[in-house]
Amino acid sequence: MPVLTTDAESETGIPKSLSNEPPSETMEEIEHTCPQPRLTLTAPAPFADETSCLCQAPHEKLTIAQARLGTPVDRPVRVYADGIFDLFHSGHARALMQAKTLFPNSYLLVGVCSDDLTKFKGFTVMNEAERYEALRHCRYVDEVIRDAPWTLTPEFLEKHKIDFVAHDDIPYSSAGSDDIYKHIKEAGMFVPTQRTEGISTSDIITRIVRDYDVYARRNLQRGYTAKELNVSFINEKKYRFQNQVDKMKEKVKNVEERSKEFVNRVEEKSHDLIQKWEEKSREFIGNFLELFGPDGAWKQMFQERSNRMLHALSPKQSPVSSPTRSRSPSRSPSPTFLWLPHKPSPPFSPKAASASMSSMSEGDEDEK
Repeated sequence: MPVLTTDAESETGIPKSLSNEPPSETMEEIEHTCPQPRLTLTAPAPFADETSCLCQAPHEKLTIAQARLGTPVDRPVRVYADGIFDLFHSGHARALMQAKTLFPNSYLLVGVCSDDLTKFKGFTVMNEAERYEALRHCRYVDEVIRDAPWTLTPEFLEKHKIDFVAHDDIPYSSAGSDDIYKHIKEAGMFVPTQRTEGISTSDIITRIVRDYDVYARRNLQRGYTAKELNVSFINEKKYRFQNQVDKMKEKVKNVEERSKEFVNRVEEKSHDLIQKWEEKSREFIGNFLELFGPDGAWKQMFQERSNRMLHALSPKQSPVSSPTRSRSPSRSPSPTFLWLPHKPSPPFSPKAASASMSSMSEGDEDEK
């Protein structure tokens, strides 16, 4: 939106451009030329000295309520967040995400302190160049300010056209001040963000120090020298020996796992074989009983065949009297035989045999 500037005001305090009088020739139209937020993520965020805000239009002071309603509409709200950002992690990224999403249209500037300034707070793992590059590749950052000051001055805020400062609400002390953001809070330019619990640079360094031997052994195994790791000769030999022991343990563990897998497979196969054998045995027994059981098919077939054989061996019954024929006087009449039906003999037994023998002997004695 164009902004009208004038050097004079009306008696009521309203600028002449807003009164009923026609605009004077000294008034000129100035448009905002502030950098816009990044719309694509195909390139890292630029540095402030490469794309500084050269907008000549005045930046009117905003309240947090106005900014959240989307005011102003002709330029983004410039939000500033600063820090050391050593070992850039998810806690840093979440803080910057909160700063970026404070208002509908935000332009996020991130200030990173240099190595000379951070020495007063503590030694960093990453140098300033590495920390600058880490911030440039964060998706929420629109611009990176190198060598940011520890305490924000009015000149710094004016230079970068900063509307609001976003940071966690924990007081940060400095020389002569209990809270370096106190004057920002009093001016109504401070917007607090929430810290992420369970993750911080100090926590990461504590893990490394606590498990120092593990990481030293790992890096020795990956090809780093003892000199690069600042490890003594004795510790180097100890770590290498421990690495060999771990390798042997890993091999033994792999062999045990493979043997367990083999045993499990054999058990599964044996279980399947036993189950199949039981099914086959039940089927075999059922078929056997069906064929040779008390009411089996084999017994019925045997009885049928035996009955047929007995019927075939026994003669048929002849008539009692035969028709008379003319007798010849020269021949004597032939005797007539009476055929009786054949009775099946009783089954053989020793008692019956002895009885028959005794009866035969008695008959012989009578004849004598």
